[in-house]
Amino acid sequence: MTENWTAIAMAFAALFLVGGVVSFLKQGIKVGALVLAGLAALAITAAVLWW
Repeated sequence: MTENWTAIAMAFAALFLVGGVVSFLKQGIKVGALVLAGLAALAITAAVLWW
C-alpha cells in the first residue's frame, strides 16, 4: 500500500464522513448532509494530494 499514514487516515475520515452524509439524508437533515459532503470532498482531496 503506502507508507504515508496521513493519506490513509484522510481516506478513512472521508469514508466516515460519507457515512454521515447517508445517515443525515435518511434523517432528513439536508443542511448537515451538505456540510458533511463538503468536508468529505476536502478529505478525499487531501488524501489524494498526500498520496
